[in-house]
Amino acid sequence: MTPVDLLRRLVAIDSVNPDLVPGGAGESAIAGACAAILAAEGFEIHRLEATPGRPSIVAIARGSGGGRSLMFNGHVDTVTLAGYDGDPLDPRIEGDKVFGRGAFDMKSGVAAMMVAAIRAKRAGLRGDLLVACVADEEYASIGTAEVARHFRADAAVITEPSHHELTIAHKGFVWAEVEVKGRAAHGSRPDLGVDAIAKAGTFLVGLDALGRALLASPTHPIHGSGSVHASLIRGGEELSSYPARCVVSIERRTIPGETGETLRAELEAIVARAKAADPAFEAEVRIGLERAPFEIA
Repeated sequence: MTPVDLLRRLVAIDSVNPDLVPGGAGESAIAGACAAILAAEGFEIHRLEATPGRPSIVAIARGSGGGRSLMFNGHVDTVTLAGYDGDPLDPRIEGDKVFGRGAFDMKSGVAAMMVAAIRAKRAGLRGDLLVACVADEEYASIGTAEVARHFRADAAVITEPSHHELTIAHKGFVWAEVEVKGRAAHGSRPDLGVDAIAKAGTFLVGLDALGRALLASPTHPIHGSGSVHASLIRGGEELSSYPARCVVSIERRTIPGETGETLRAELEAIVARAKAADPAFEAEVRIGLERAPFEIA
């Protein structure tokens, strides 16, 4: 089996992350396919599924002894099928490229590492070779987190696409929400209502200023600087009423040395400045999912 043949087989399997797209297929079918392929080559198969319907597969080729262990790691989930130009599950070859949902991110890496592992096993190894086909990289990385709780290796190669460049540092991220408070009232009663969406505009101006300030002050030799943006905004019930709340969802990309508490302090400073300018301004900051940045020598 060539990497291209395997890639086309994997692309044809719907593995949309259900945390990104409600009702998405998830990883069960593709995890089963990867497990079957590797089991047929004599790999020892471990299925990890602490979250039902979100399995990760770890296949192990045991070495003869005296060698160090290596893990290949790649995720099998994809983003949405919506908006794809053509049939996203019908892999096609054009020139020297394969097209289909997940072909680049990152079923190509998964196919490459599986074929490399199969060839290495056939050649004979002294150390153990672990192949981790993991769930949920596109949302919260529950797959790799689960694998890391159960397996260790002396080194790991993550076959995420990097245009053939070694990646020795990676940004992290923090997700947060800022809920701007208003007061519900009928549109005919401006004396009673406080427009939370309008108040949120003040916060968004401050967030934009923070984003520009971060980009203007690079401190990391590889990443330069962190960044921040408003990803989602929701508020209001109907055209004829004042909205009682407006929630801004935020993503902060972090560089080594920055954490969720970094973002909390930045957002609370924006809220404090808004309140100083407008005593009626009221907002709550909530920090959500966080994944740390990292770098290695």
